[in-house]
Amino acid sequence: MKTILDLENWNRKEHFEFFSQFEEPFFSITCTIDMTKAYKKAKELDIPFFIYYLHKSILAINNIENFKYRIEDGKVYCYDEIHASATIMRADHTFGFSLMQYAENSTDFKKMAQNEIARIQQTPGLFTREFPLNVIHFSAIPWINFTGLTHSRNYSFPDSCPKISYGKLMSTGIEKSISMTIVAHHALVDGYHMGLFIEELQRLLNI
Repeated sequence: MKTILDLENWNRKEHFEFFSQFEEPFFSITCTIDMTKAYKKAKELDIPFFIYYLHKSILAINNIENFKYRIEDGKVYCYDEIHASATIMRADHTFGFSLMQYAENSTDFKKMAQNEIARIQQTPGLFTREFPLNVIHFSAIPWINFTGLTHSRNYSFPDSCPKISYGKLMSTGIEKSISMTIVAHHALVDGYHMGLFIEELQRLLNI
């Protein structure tokens, strides 16, 4: 389900109109996320770490309204729920785009995610299903502790989906951290909302 925004009375109307005209309206922020408590919790719950922080990321996205906005035919809609299209690697080092459905409960999400990962690993090709607009594009680059990241972009494609990428898990003593880049459409999201998302994500990872 989705609800159309009243652009005429939206306090970001001018921002939306301004950034919507850009050839590259996306901007990104890279930061370090503390994973010390999250890594321990994932082990205690017997949830693969990738699935654990993917779930927390989706929960955080769904808790920040601006990340639930999508542009469709010049209109802005707010979706009730946002899912994730995560890249899943296969044994031959190719990857496919998955669809991880939003689920509030971590056990339900783990089961769904494991089934989807298994499906992708047994299915050839990049696009193996239809994808809705109410997703975030999600990827992990566990080999690199990056300090910045860019994405391939087709400028003629009307894209307004946020993108989240995680790097290599780093350990310093008992502390663990991962670099993360969050990319969003500036007509829908500002630095303030980026800050809200990062704060909410860290809160959820620390529970």
